[in-house]
Amino acid sequence: MLLSYHITQLLMTKTLLFSLLVLFASIDLRAQVLPYAKEVVKSLSSEDFHGRGYVHDGDKIAADFIRNEFRRFGLKSFTNDYYQTFSIPINTFPGAIELIVDGDTLSPGVDFLVNYWSPSIQGEFHAFHASNFDLSSLGSLRGVLRDSRGKVLVLNQDDEERKREISEESESLIKEAKDFLRFHPQNSVSATLFIENELSGWNNSTRQLGKPSIVVVDSILKKMIERVEFNIEAEFIENYTTQNVIGYLDGENNDSTIVIIAHYDHFGRMGTALFPGANDNASGTAMMLSLARHFSENTPKYRTVFIAFGAEEIGLIGSKYFVQNPLFDLTSIKFLMNFDLAGTGDEGIQVVNGSVYRKQFDRLRNINNEFELLPQVKIRGAACNSDHCAFDEVNVPGFYIYTLGGIRAYHDVFDRYETLPFTEFEDYHQLMVRFLEGM
Repeated sequence: MLLSYHITQLLMTKTLLFSLLVLFASIDLRAQVLPYAKEVVKSLSSEDFHGRGYVHDGDKIAADFIRNEFRRFGLKSFTNDYYQTFSIPINTFPGAIELIVDGDTLSPGVDFLVNYWSPSIQGEFHAFHASNFDLSSLGSLRGVLRDSRGKVLVLNQDDEERKREISEESESLIKEAKDFLRFHPQNSVSATLFIENELSGWNNSTRQLGKPSIVVVDSILKKMIERVEFNIEAEFIENYTTQNVIGYLDGENNDSTIVIIAHYDHFGRMGTALFPGANDNASGTAMMLSLARHFSENTPKYRTVFIAFGAEEIGLIGSKYFVQNPLFDLTSIKFLMNFDLAGTGDEGIQVVNGSVYRKQFDRLRNINNEFELLPQVKIRGAACNSDHCAFDEVNVPGFYIYTLGGIRAYHDVFDRYETLPFTEFEDYHQLMVRFLEGM
């Protein structure tokens, strides 16, 4: 009995020690992850990186940063410099972005946004006012275009009574009229100001077309606009060279490949206005680099490829280019993970393709439940809304994951490192490590 008691005690002690080792390893992993991720996001979203767009070579500065991290972690390259280059057409705003309304200078990115396909415009113009209602019939639209010729058309919001008078058929005409004002070079106005309740977010364009159009926040306008002064410098670049950044780690078995991706590009600058892109997608890039760091210290089961894609925001161009010009056999890919918007997590994560690859999704959710990591792991079907899409189209299995809850800043000047909470980043990282190590 005494011997049996000692054996039982010894087994219990070993079990306790093992549990403590697992706990301490988990704590140590978490302690290392967040400081590194924060430094990555802080760097990528800083002024020095110019919004990781196509003004002042922001994309190239970011790519060089990522390449240096790949080198530091000992990742190998399929090319001689980790880069896969390609060319894009891009409309940029590298110079002045000034809008003065009746003598008041408005703040770019906060009070107004230049629509990203717009050409340059300089000079002072008289304003002509109209509203959606005035675009709701062909007769009134013709009158607006006639009377606003050579002026700035200020398209105000309708009051509630006017809104009720607009039919569904008229709504369609209003949309067509707005598209004409935005995009058609033959419209007779000098520029259009769209007065809105709030700015809905910016983007980049691969084309420059139409007449200049600007969205202005209604709340900053003190009275009916009479005169508008512009100094807006746009530069269209027909062939801008940008790049994907690609590295890999050998695994215990190189017959199969795990692919971990995130886009690093953002919108850059609109004149002096910086679009930092902390959550979109410096945070996803930080997750990718954190996993590269982890697997450089813990040999993965399979060869693991890490890809930082460029030109995602302008139509998933970098990932499409890679899939059309792969640097390794895509049929070897066992699974792909795409990280975007990784900086919150108050409400858990959303898993695009979760219902497509249900077996893998169930395993991911079970790991989360077992270790009590994230508030929830939500399932979603297929959606062609990020860089996984090009891989989906050639039957590469994978998830696109983004965090839920937290900040509202998105595609604007307020998506900053200082306000990004990183609420669940450590637990999110741990979940991904456990999921990938069990593939």
